[in-house]
Amino acid sequence: MFPVVGGRGGPAAARLLLAPRGAVLVAAVRGRKSRNDPVAKSKEGRVKVPPPVDPAEMVVLRERFSEYTMIMRALRLEFKEEVLRKKYEEETGSQAEERARQDAEEHRALMAWNNEENRRLLHIRTMRIQQETEEADRKKLEAAIKREQEQQEFIKEKEKEILQLQEEVKNFINLENLDQRIEEALDNPKNYNFAIDKGGRVVKQTMLQ
Repeated sequence: MFPVVGGRGGPAAARLLLAPRGAVLVAAVRGRKSRNDPVAKSKEGRVKVPPPVDPAEMVVLRERFSEYTMIMRALRLEFKEEVLRKKYEEETGSQAEERARQDAEEHRALMAWNNEENRRLLHIRTMRIQQETEEADRKKLEAAIKREQEQQEFIKEKEKEILQLQEEVKNFINLENLDQRIEEALDNPKNYNFAIDKGGRVVKQTMLQ
């Protein structure tokens, strides 16, 4: 009644067992009769009565069918597990070794590139710091020179003012030259009563009396 499964079958059996169970196909029309044909005259008054079912036999059949279904499910899982294990062994064998070798080479290449990039960035950073230091020193030197020049100009300006004051002091009126300056003013009178044009020229001047 049920097929007997013994040992391991071939690839065809494995594919058959691993394939999903499809739905039961029912023919649209049975025999040579169409759906619109009338009932045969010999069967017009017949009433279909299902065959009698033995309850004990039905229990045995259900138990055997459940056991058959469970065995077939276990076989399918076993064959599927074997196929997946072989596939995994193939992938983790030579392919895994090749992948590990490629990963190691890629890692070495990336580490070499990373070290080279770090050296390049370190050189750029060192040059930038050196340039910034030189620029700061140059600005400090220029500021010191500028302060020194401003200090020298300030000293020269003050010296010039001192010399000018020393020259002006010679013309100051004091007790020693008071009589002499009075006589000079009387001997050389100056007339400040005059008019000038826009160009600064004297255009009119009154006579001293």
